[in-house]
Amino acid sequence: MKKLIVTLSLLSGFVAFAQGNQKTDSVKVQKIEEVVMTKKVFKKESDRFVYDVAASPVAKGNTAFGLLKETPLVSSTDDKTLKIAGKSNAVIYINGRVTQMDADGLEQFLKNMPAENIQKIEVITMPGSEFKVESTDGIINIILKRKTTDGLNGNLRLSNEQYYYNATAAGVSLNYRKDKLGISGNVNTSENIERKEYVVNNGNQKGSTRSEGPINDPNKNLGGYLNVDYQLNDNSSLALTYNSRANRSYDSTIDFFNTTIDLVKDETKYSLTKSSENARSYNNSINLNYELKTDSLGSKLNLNAAALLYRRFQSSTNSTFASDINRNQMSQTLGIMQNQPQIINNFSATADYIKKFKNDLKISVGGNFNKTKTDNDTKYDAFDFRTDTSVQMPNHFLYDENIYGAYVTLEKSLSPKFSGKIGARYELTQSEGNSDNAQDERLRSIKRNYNEILPYLSLNYAINENNNISYAFSSRMKRPSFWELNPVKTLLTDVNYTQNNPFVKASSVYKQELTYMYKNSYFLILNHALVKDNITEVPLQGVIDGVNQVRYIRTNFGTNQEFGAMLGMQKSFFKGYLSSNFNVGIQHNRNNGSLNQDPLTGDLFPLYENRRNSTSFTIQTSNNLQLDKKKTWFLGVNYFYIDKQTIELGELGKLMSLDFTVKKLWNNWTFSVDLDDFLNTQLISITDNQENGNFNNITQNRFTRGVKLTMVYNFGNQKVKKVRDIDSADKEIKNRTR
Repeated sequence: MKKLIVTLSLLSGFVAFAQGNQKTDSVKVQKIEEVVMTKKVFKKESDRFVYDVAASPVAKGNTAFGLLKETPLVSSTDDKTLKIAGKSNAVIYINGRVTQMDADGLEQFLKNMPAENIQKIEVITMPGSEFKVESTDGIINIILKRKTTDGLNGNLRLSNEQYYYNATAAGVSLNYRKDKLGISGNVNTSENIERKEYVVNNGNQKGSTRSEGPINDPNKNLGGYLNVDYQLNDNSSLALTYNSRANRSYDSTIDFFNTTIDLVKDETKYSLTKSSENARSYNNSINLNYELKTDSLGSKLNLNAAALLYRRFQSSTNSTFASDINRNQMSQTLGIMQNQPQIINNFSATADYIKKFKNDLKISVGGNFNKTKTDNDTKYDAFDFRTDTSVQMPNHFLYDENIYGAYVTLEKSLSPKFSGKIGARYELTQSEGNSDNAQDERLRSIKRNYNEILPYLSLNYAINENNNISYAFSSRMKRPSFWELNPVKTLLTDVNYTQNNPFVKASSVYKQELTYMYKNSYFLILNHALVKDNITEVPLQGVIDGVNQVRYIRTNFGTNQEFGAMLGMQKSFFKGYLSSNFNVGIQHNRNNGSLNQDPLTGDLFPLYENRRNSTSFTIQTSNNLQLDKKKTWFLGVNYFYIDKQTIELGELGKLMSLDFTVKKLWNNWTFSVDLDDFLNTQLISITDNQENGNFNNITQNRFTRGVKLTMVYNFGNQKVKKVRDIDSADKEIKNRTR
């Protein structure tokens, strides 16, 4: 049911346009003179944007997640995931090293990290060849403050949210340093019920089906991390990171009322769909890091070895009952029981060496290896009470994947104003998927063996102290998530469901970006992206075995192009009393895809096409107003607007949200009140009308309007030096467990 909620919400992939669209990457850093904006600085370095928040009141009592939402080019439309300028996923780094957590764990990690510990935030919109990120991924690098004294400090956070249901969260973080040894840890817990209400309406000239009702998804989370960092000598260090996350989601429910109209027979039938699901998941990972400095110029060797163990156990029942127009439940007509466990084991290793020369030349070389095995032993039992017949369709899907990668990059400052970077990455993927009890011979063994050379180029020219221009080109691959490959259904109703697809192949992404920066306060970004074999979800609709069905199929769906332009500003006014971040952008999408066959069953449907173009407009702004001279009261006002746009499933209606925050600082305490989606305008509407007469419309209410109360207490020696955070060898694998 979680996958269904994620799939139908469409927010991760589509609503993120509130952030624009881009990516760049590393080159010889050539700093431009900073424009001080009352303890807040925003500037463009050769391969990244830098947001300096060292002593900003915005950071006081805030979390890393909250601070990132106010960072230029970064935003969140669902308060769960972060996006960078467009449809880019954000990979989080700490002090230049990636965090090693799954999506849920990362969300809780950022919402429990005190923002006071952050020195600056770097946004890398187009990562270079040395970064092991996929397709449209960008990087957010959080630089922590470096303090000198030993001791212990900590942070206690409590919050309560009231949306449709009440939600609570609590966390404690501790940080200890003594001489060469550093230890940091965090434990956090949360409990909430996520509610969504849907109206799904589809059909054609012969009839239609309308399903409407709520989905309730309760969640209890417990997680944390432990970092241990030891300085072996002046040139080498060893670090160990352990992350753990447990989630329990029992009694998730779907309660839909269905109306089926047959215009040929001139009859209308009613039914009820009631589903219940119990799920629990466990994510544990460990990473060992060794770093060796090889000379006084900054050359170094970095080695990582990591292990990831992911377990998810899910069982569900889906029952259909006859009904009348008043929704009175009558006899049961169909019952479906499913068990969908997922087990992922991964071992990863990376090696990176950076060699610096006195003539401002830097050469980076490295490689990585990932071995992943997944085990999905799915059970499917259906009983038709109308015919007194049963159907069993077990599916034991095993997937084995090996990825080998190597890269080389060269960086050079050709003059005090001009620098460049060129690189290439080679990736070889070998995989095999097996269904040992599949009815379809094609599913018995699916082997893939493919490789790609992925070039990268970045150029930066500092025209003068007020003007800077840069260009970057990047090529990437996008591999499907592991859950997308497991050939199972997730039911909305018995004839309306999502279908995963083991035949999905990696897509190729080519991006380029031109950036102009003026006085470190104003910027213009022009970008273009081309996606081949785009991985998405396609709605196939038609009459199969005498019944109108809708199947949302995960598949490769043609090509997609995006053209974007964004004009932005990060500046303070009125002697620093007002700090404002403002972006306005326009994006043009070109889609070209078609599908008429279910790749698993072979069933033929009327052709589904998306060859449409659309142009969309967006505004995003975050503002922080100091209300008193003592800097203890603050008001935050955030707003975004997304114009309607064409996506793979049709036309997504316009969205907007207005949020307020009132914050009070008192000694070591911070109290805040957040009013989210004040106007209740984050209502999703998708409409699709095909030339063949098929239509498929979806509306969704996520109940995003609500209030959140937060209390934070900082204790201990606040001058403690932060533990050295370490890279993880398995971070791109974790991204694919989402």
